[in-house]
Amino acid sequence: LFKMWTSTQSIAKDLPLFSRDGGFIGPGFSNELDKLIELRDESHRLIVELQTEYAELTGLSKLKVRHNNALGYYVDITPRQINNIPKNSDSPFILRQTLINSVRYSTIKLSELETQIVNAADKALRCELSIFDTLSKEVCANADQITSTARALAELDVSLGLATLADERDYIKPIVDQTTVFEIENGRHPVVEATLSNFNEKKFIGNNCRLCGKSENVNDIAQIWLLSGPNMAGKSTFLRQCALISIMAQIGSYVPASSAHLGVVDRLFSRIGASDNLAQGRSTFMVEMIETATILNQAGPKSLVILDEIGRGTATFDGLSIAWAVVEHLHEKNFCRTLFATHYHELNVLADALERVQCRTMRVKEWRGDVVFLHEVVLGSADRSYGIHVGALAGLPNIVVQRAKQLLASLEKGEKSKIITKLVDDLPLFSALEQVSEDHVDNNRGDLLEDAVKPINLDEMTPKEAHNFLYKLKSIIETTP
Repeated sequence: LFKMWTSTQSIAKDLPLFSRDGGFIGPGFSNELDKLIELRDESHRLIVELQTEYAELTGLSKLKVRHNNALGYYVDITPRQINNIPKNSDSPFILRQTLINSVRYSTIKLSELETQIVNAADKALRCELSIFDTLSKEVCANADQITSTARALAELDVSLGLATLADERDYIKPIVDQTTVFEIENGRHPVVEATLSNFNEKKFIGNNCRLCGKSENVNDIAQIWLLSGPNMAGKSTFLRQCALISIMAQIGSYVPASSAHLGVVDRLFSRIGASDNLAQGRSTFMVEMIETATILNQAGPKSLVILDEIGRGTATFDGLSIAWAVVEHLHEKNFCRTLFATHYHELNVLADALERVQCRTMRVKEWRGDVVFLHEVVLGSADRSYGIHVGALAGLPNIVVQRAKQLLASLEKGEKSKIITKLVDDLPLFSALEQVSEDHVDNNRGDLLEDAVKPINLDEMTPKEAHNFLYKLKSIIETTP
């Protein structure tokens, strides 16, 4: 910007349009400009002050200063008050007009003030442009020094901001070198952690991440992590925090972790989320495939790749096949450090087939039929997605949740194609669930059994009542998922 100003020949010609209206020089810089602006913006106050002065001089409290196009500003009194006007040579009043109900006077001071008010706006603008012209020339003459100072101040500002953040959030200094090691201990997502802190929510759960490229030949560290686990367990947050920590480390910032050793990442690739491109006629899956293709064609040994649920936008077997092939390519061709989150549990077998692939999962705990997300990344793989539990948390009608549990139980017992054909015969939805008592629709099998047994007094039951009660329990077990 400073170099562009060097070529300025006429400030009125080259100055941006918004500057030609004035108002860009602050008060206190120029006494002359301040007086002009006061005349321009506070003329009414100045006239009132002069009116008060003349009223005190004549003793006429009802004396007024008025204005018309013929006389300009003038002092207006009634004919009966004319004797209050001084007649000596020092009198400031000059008779201008006598009417039946009014006598009008002018003064030199009032005429000068009128002239100043009329010209104040133009003079103020010319004064501002002159000041700006002078300032621009000085800036252009010292552009190199100003640019260097601005750059230094910007770097200082960023450094102080990062230092303050590191001190407030307990960040640590990472080790950054030319290896392909990627080790983070107790890493945290900087934004999510700050949000939880600001709203006094629970403490963010930190997680470890250990990756390395093929060249390191470290047996206990993988090149690719296959991360499984249910929705809402924290897979995407974990992927993002690892990417953010790598970026923060390479810009010279401390990072949210207990320790971090990061080899330089030459390129960071991310395929997270779902979005389409309607303007170019691209579906969500097409966008996903284009971005995945870019990663496979450009990622190298020093790159970091985070992928979230590749293949979910198409049929199950197509998506699984694509995800499987992508993992193989990243392992055998790209050799890049990769975090690959997926719901395809079938991919876990790749950890046995590919030497630099390891399985990790988000830890969850089942308690009384509910799922508790612990947000911890642990060794192993998930065998369930808990999608029905997430649906229940989202507010799906309970009858839909119960029906989904029935269908899932059936599908998990045999071949999907045969089971699905059989399940169609159970439609419609409400008919399939009508044997479930509405009083217990919110309970699982254990809760239903408990509710049935609690009110029973076994000592008072007859043999026939006990026999019927066993049939009732058997019916609950058979009809409740």
